[in-house]
Amino acid sequence: MGFFMQLNMETKLKSVTATLFLCFLVFPLVFCESNDGLLRIGLKKRKLDQNNMVASQIDSKEGESLRATLQKYRLGGNLADSQDIDIVSLKNYMDAQYFGEIGIGTPPQKFTVIFDTGSANLWVPSSKCFFSRGHSGVFHYAGKPAAIQYGTGAISGFFSEDHVTVGDLVVKDQEFIEATKEPGVTFVVAKFDGILGLGFQEISVGNAVPVWYNMVNQGLLKEPVFSFWFNRNADEEEGGEIVFGGVDPNHYKGEHTYVPVTQKGYWQFDMGDVMIDGQTTGFCASGCSAIADSGTSLLVGPTTIITELNHAIGASGIVSQECKTVVAEYGETIIERILAKDQPAKICSQIGLCSFDGTHGVSIGIKSVVENTHKVSGDLSDATCSACEMTVVWMQNQLKQNQTQERILDYVNQLCDRLPSPMGESAVDCAGLPSMPSVSFTIGGRTFDLTPEQYVLKVGEGDAAQCISGFTALDVPPPRGPLWILGDVFMGRYHTVFDYGNERIGFAEAA
Repeated sequence: MGFFMQLNMETKLKSVTATLFLCFLVFPLVFCESNDGLLRIGLKKRKLDQNNMVASQIDSKEGESLRATLQKYRLGGNLADSQDIDIVSLKNYMDAQYFGEIGIGTPPQKFTVIFDTGSANLWVPSSKCFFSRGHSGVFHYAGKPAAIQYGTGAISGFFSEDHVTVGDLVVKDQEFIEATKEPGVTFVVAKFDGILGLGFQEISVGNAVPVWYNMVNQGLLKEPVFSFWFNRNADEEEGGEIVFGGVDPNHYKGEHTYVPVTQKGYWQFDMGDVMIDGQTTGFCASGCSAIADSGTSLLVGPTTIITELNHAIGASGIVSQECKTVVAEYGETIIERILAKDQPAKICSQIGLCSFDGTHGVSIGIKSVVENTHKVSGDLSDATCSACEMTVVWMQNQLKQNQTQERILDYVNQLCDRLPSPMGESAVDCAGLPSMPSVSFTIGGRTFDLTPEQYVLKVGEGDAAQCISGFTALDVPPPRGPLWILGDVFMGRYHTVFDYGNERIGFAEAA
């Protein structure tokens, strides 16, 4: 599932951000199974072309990708109750980065797919499958309808079964989705055909057995492990490599830090503190949930902390009037209640901006997405409640640093100015990279640093260059969220091992 963020910055940035991630598109250079028993899928970078730029701009609609992504990350298990049609939400395919080639049928019909750890199904366009049927002796029409919800429409089709070739491996009797309807011009000019999901079966539409499971179950691999190495050096032709069956020691330095998978579905794990120049932000001091997602280009987190990160690096977002109004009208009251040792989670409900559901504030007039909560009535907006809860977190952290009330109110107002639009990106001054802070994440007791050169994406050269923050906001609601999505900005810096056999995930510095 490719990168899902629609690009909604100011007019002068639209042409840049709409095509930003296409600059890094890659396709398979070679498939090979070496004498060490590992299946290697080489990736090669593809240069940006004008057709992709046009397609991105045509298909970009503010908010639609957000809704599709929220569907994906808030739901678990089979994503529809209907016995006839299953639905899964997919991200913005045009912004996906890493492509590979597979074959379906005998002899195999070739398809270019995204290898995505954030989904679990294999789907390809049905039109090409039609061409392969006459040559395949094992094709089986399963017939069960399938629908895939996309940001700008729906992909619909049906389940089928056939042999799937990945490199030199042949996965027998693999169930997959044949898409008979695809929306928009995105798929006309895209450099890929479909998606090969590498997530757990718990999120598989129709409960179809994922390709990865069948690789293991059919004894095709040395070990039940696969690993990603992304080459983030824009000057080199080689794009990276996916290794099935183990890890390549040439892809990383030192030792991997492993953490257990905490919830099967996505590759989800517990993450610790988030720090700016070594100083805690306070948001994840008690721990946060995160997933490693090869189909997401940026690093995604809750709006509260992403706003702080973008403020720290001088990124320019969209002014949030709701946030400024909350600070102006309730800022001093919030500080007083924090100092009075009131429970922070209850403050916004105590001052009438949210309803408290027992764990945190819930917007009045908005039905809570938290399981087993009751519906409340009223007319206050979701944005106001969210702004209040973010303000509480920001002020808490500032009070811990012994800041004055005046300084706190000024700082929080600055953060309001940095709030990005939903699913939008934030621009930064390219000349400011040397003075920007490092941003760090604590995983398994180890600190993983990102330098400005690693978390800022540069588009273009010379005076025409534009720089975009690698941090973008998405508030995944409970019970799945709050959730961090460590996409290619993070996985490019740290070689990532997905250990299916031991249900764990490991990170080490990429070589």
